[in-house]
Amino acid sequence: MSKYEESAKKLLEYVGGKENISAVTHCMTRMRFVLKEPEKADKEKIEALDCVKGTFLQAGQFQIIIGNTVAQFYNDFTSVAGIEGVNKEQVKDAAKSNMSPIQKLMANLAEIFSPLIPAIIIGGLILGFRSIIGDTKIFEEGTKSLTEISQFWAGVNSFLWLIGEAIFHFLPVGITWAISKKMGTTQILGIVLGITLVSPQLLNAYSVSSGAEIPFWDFGFVKVNMIGYQAQVIPAILAGFVLVYLEKFFRKISPASISMIIVPLFSLVPAVLIAHTILGPIGWKIGDVISKVVYMGLTSTLNWLFAGIFGFIYAPLVITGLHHMTNAIDLQLMSQYDGTMLWPMIALSNIAQGSAVLAMVFLQKNDEKERQVSIPACISAYLGVTEPALFGVNLKYGIPFVCGMIGSGLASIISVKSGVMANAIGIGGLPGILSIKPENMLMFLIAMIVAIVVPLLLTIIAYKNRHLLNKK
Repeated sequence: MSKYEESAKKLLEYVGGKENISAVTHCMTRMRFVLKEPEKADKEKIEALDCVKGTFLQAGQFQIIIGNTVAQFYNDFTSVAGIEGVNKEQVKDAAKSNMSPIQKLMANLAEIFSPLIPAIIIGGLILGFRSIIGDTKIFEEGTKSLTEISQFWAGVNSFLWLIGEAIFHFLPVGITWAISKKMGTTQILGIVLGITLVSPQLLNAYSVSSGAEIPFWDFGFVKVNMIGYQAQVIPAILAGFVLVYLEKFFRKISPASISMIIVPLFSLVPAVLIAHTILGPIGWKIGDVISKVVYMGLTSTLNWLFAGIFGFIYAPLVITGLHHMTNAIDLQLMSQYDGTMLWPMIALSNIAQGSAVLAMVFLQKNDEKERQVSIPACISAYLGVTEPALFGVNLKYGIPFVCGMIGSGLASIISVKSGVMANAIGIGGLPGILSIKPENMLMFLIAMIVAIVVPLLLTIIAYKNRHLLNKK
């Protein structure tokens, strides 16, 4: 008999049987189910199994925390159940049948930006490093920066901009590629579309407001402005989806013998034309309005209120999936204002929720089973991934979740009132300080301390005074 065969048989029964399973896979620590009827799963019986350390429902998936032995358990479970597992992408697709339209939209948005995050992270680090060596005047009695006294570092500064420009100015190329990849269409067409939005022959959209002369394509009966959308997010998203649906339409109606010609021609050319005549101007205006509204909120006399509310509600936004829309807003802020004040608050929320879990680690010192969930969840949150902390611990007990929200709100007020800005997004949790502009790092460090201490103390005090530790 396999090690987990008995537990696997019981789990199969408790999730509603083989007939209730649409798909199943696993990640590093969790079994991920897509259930036809999630309400049939008996959470109490599942969580009572010795090998199970917790359950939660997220993004249409019923997830069961097993721990580091999940791969072995998964093999035993699929053997007992007589079903074949699938990969995580297939599970995500199947899970969308359990999502609301808003949840589906946010899930798709997340899948578009996820492949771009590594580049955005390194781009932010490069911009931060360039700021330290090029803008921070700490030499010759505070009158010169490192690049002003060293030709080597001046060369490094100039060279690194090659990478920074490629990541941020040409971001639309990455976005249109990611959309094509996510939607299963021709990725090279997505790349070409993105290049047409940032071509060097096009005038940067931000130069228009400065009174620069606008070149144009003259078709005789109409003129189309030659405006580019460097570093723009929304125009690229809109254009990318137009290309995707045009390609799918023409692929469906084109004879196979000539589809190699018809599909690229009648999807790419109209998509580029529509992007430059309709979607580009509209998308640029939408992005401009959104970023200005957010920036006003972050810089107005009531910015403390805006920051407090955002910091307080960010964790609940993660639960709903609505937090994914902040990626586009952050990138828009970065392109228009040379940084974002929104991302530091997100990093602080990660830290605050992790600190609430840390409090539970101390409080659960005699409960080894719970600590097996809490300790990895705390580490994960401190590194910027809060879902294990939220669903595995904080929401389960309630009090830590609220304490984390309070700590996040207070830390966010300190961050925004101090004008803390990040060079880039993607680095969350404690490593988030690496994305902060050098001149703001001290104040962000203070905000981090608040995000650590406040939820930690509030959670411990609440549980010790109200005796809620055993609440589940």
